[in-house]
Amino acid sequence: MSAPETPRETWDEDAYQHLRLSRQGLAAVVTLNRPELHNAFNERLIGEIGRAFERLSEAEDIRAVVLRGAGKSFCAGADLNWMRASLDFTHDENIADALKLADMLRAIDTCRHPVIGRIHGAALGGGAGLTAVCDIAIAAEETRFGFTEARLGIAPAVISQFVVPKIGPSHARALFLTAERFDAHRALAIGLVHQVVPPDQLDAAVTRTLSEIGQNGPAGVRAAKTLARTVSALPADEARQTTAATIASLRVSPEGQEGIRAFLEKRRAIWARDDV
Repeated sequence: MSAPETPRETWDEDAYQHLRLSRQGLAAVVTLNRPELHNAFNERLIGEIGRAFERLSEAEDIRAVVLRGAGKSFCAGADLNWMRASLDFTHDENIADALKLADMLRAIDTCRHPVIGRIHGAALGGGAGLTAVCDIAIAAEETRFGFTEARLGIAPAVISQFVVPKIGPSHARALFLTAERFDAHRALAIGLVHQVVPPDQLDAAVTRTLSEIGQNGPAGVRAAKTLARTVSALPADEARQTTAATIASLRVSPEGQEGIRAFLEKRRAIWARDDV
């Protein structure tokens, strides 16, 4: 039986002004499409990203999502016009605006499928926050990162809930306070990204990662992502019960049974795919 298709409206070009959605084998590809502004956030782009990831999370005919930016940059943070409009916001309006950004980042963070970030050019402010919510972030060597909000007299507040668990409080203190820009190798050293490659090898690195994911059981991958996101925050007794229940459910599932049998029989599991 084939998997149900992703709802048609997910791919409807008219539904998105600042995004492009496409397919690459097993993966959906979400492309931020404001290249003339280095894919800077405005209210509409934030809403479109959140909506796209909510829909893709429920899709059964994909096994990963690639997040990328069109043009010279991944995402350079906030659009100046959007920031200018916030000067006239009340306190309550600023809270509502910030919560929209938080909800968008959470939609990526909690997406059932692995999210691979293809990072290049600039990933500043909110763009660094986007990097932090990718499960696997692959950066071109020339990429520049920065938590630059303090230069504007503000702080990386909304993104901090995702960035600090990724890079740790020590690196967050140093980089949040200086607001300095840093290179891809430092981003790798602090755990913000997982791989750094020459720019002309970026697409190949993403494809290799998709190929690795394609060899794995889809339900196993989704369970692994959930554990990686949540288990460290659970009390010890709850972690004990949750992890035991997770492995038990997977072992008795059709996917788990097939995977173990394929290993014992020295053959590929039926879900293994190379068409990335």
